[in-house]
Amino acid sequence: MIYLEGDTCYLRTLLVKDAPILADLVYRNKHFWSVFEPLHRDDYYTATVQREKIRETLMLMQEKREYSFGIFAHGTEQIIGNVSLYSLKRMPFSSGLIGYSIDEQFIGKGIGTEAVKLVQQFGFENVQLNRIEAYVSPRNIGSIKVLENNDFQREGLLRKLLYINGKWEDHYMYASLSEDF
Repeated sequence: MIYLEGDTCYLRTLLVKDAPILADLVYRNKHFWSVFEPLHRDDYYTATVQREKIRETLMLMQEKREYSFGIFAHGTEQIIGNVSLYSLKRMPFSSGLIGYSIDEQFIGKGIGTEAVKLVQQFGFENVQLNRIEAYVSPRNIGSIKVLENNDFQREGLLRKLLYINGKWEDHYMYASLSEDF
């Protein structure tokens, strides 16, 4: 298990036993998060499907292709979000993508900013990445602030990148380089 400690939260690798609390998190936030990501089939929000997702993530972590974490409130086992470093590419790229979601009840408290910083540090120092990228909707002002607060630089607009709930959506591409961290 990987454990990353912050001031406002802590991150840890999700375990198979976490499937029910992860299912509860994604179910509670399904409409809130669906503004910027696709709605899923009903079974996605069940412990059964989340258990399989956790198993897949643990396998990818063993292969050093992805690192996914639950975001937890300090001093509790209350999951309040998730953050992943995924689509890892080795040389000549040495890069990966970061993605994150925070429980609607906890947005605006700096938790997303800190979680991204912890994973950014982990990616550069432990995974030895040169570059971490993020895609974000131009309408997602909160997520843009999270990235910019962590010194990610906007590098361009990816037109019609993701198909979200019946519509192709543009996304900004942001990146952070190890030499700037």
